[in-house]
Amino acid sequence: MLRSFLVAAGLALAFAAPAQADRLLIERAQASEAANLPARGQSMAEVEAKFGAPQQKLEPRGGQSAAWPVIHRWVYPDFTVYFERERVVDTVLNKAAPQEQGPAPANRG
Repeated sequence: MLRSFLVAAGLALAFAAPAQADRLLIERAQASEAANLPARGQSMAEVEAKFGAPQQKLEPRGGQSAAWPVIHRWVYPDFTVYFERERVVDTVLNKAAPQEQGPAPANRG
């Protein structure tokens, strides 16, 4: 009887954790859409004028050829901005906690 209870409790926890993680990920995606973030196409100067200096400017990557333009990354407390040359190409919210995981990769079969 106790063993059946423990198995049932374990199964309930196993299925509850992914549902909680999915809900949190959806909430973060919705927050990202509603957040005041740099817009695609803004210049570095426009981003810095509106949001201030970033906490960190990471080393640029790419630039080996015209097919691989230089990508700059600026880290702010809540988000990271990705620039291709001098223009915003994407802005993403930073993880809320180190253990947070993003969405599972799409199954491309």
